[in-house]
Order: sequence, then structure tokens, then C-alpha cells
Amino acid sequence: MLFSNVATTNGITVRVAVSFLAEQSDPSINRWFWSYHVRIENGGSRSVQLLSRSWTITDGRGGVHEVHGEGVVGEMPLIAPDGSFDYVSGCPLDTPTGSMAGSYRMVDEDGGAFDVDIPKFALLAPVN
Repeated sequence: MLFSNVATTNGITVRVAVSFLAEQSDPSINRWFWSYHVRIENGGSRSVQLLSRSWTITDGRGGVHEVHGEGVVGEMPLIAPDGSFDYVSGCPLDTPTGSMAGSYRMVDEDGGAFDVDIPKFALLAPVN
């Protein structure tokens, strides 16, 4: 898995690898689907917990969709120093191209809250 999209904020590194899923896509009905694998690495000296996520999803026409919610994939992981957390999720679009970017709201073991950038990554269907 090649994590080609990387951002580091306050010692927390977010890596994203994206894959187009042809088997879940159907261009005849304007449906394209991607999966993305996220790895969150804690390079700091304190444990952190992921509380929530905010995504900005942009389709190929420039339409923007905001997504906000608690945790990721039903979890609010606690990530120890030098630890990491991985998860996989997906994104459907009605265009063959788009992009995603966002942030995670984290809290450290002293209760200090901060935002961590999720790097912008492209959603690109293969050209036939």
C-alpha cells in the first residue's frame, strides 16, 4: 500500500492511500466509488484520542459536500506515543473525478483539543 498523501500536524501524521473500485462503480448510472486507507501515526510524547472528523468532498463539477461526525468507522481510537491507527472507508461520487480533504479533532491526555489536517487526495477513475 503506497501512502502517497501525507500531512503532519502537532506530531500527528495522517497518511492516505486511495484505490478506485471498478467492481462497485457503474458509469452508466453515474456512480464511481473509491476506497481510502488512512493511517494515523502519533509521533508525539502524549497519547491522543480521535474525537471527530470533518471532510470536504469535491466532485468533478466543483460541487462540495461537507461531512462531519464522531470518530471514524464507529471508533474513537486512543493512539499511544509511537502508536498508529489504521482504517478503511469509501466514497461514492456521481462524477469520475473529485477530491477529499479534511481534519480530525483530537484531544491529548491533558484534555487539550486540537485539529489535525487530513491531506487532500484526488479521486480519479481510470480512463478507458
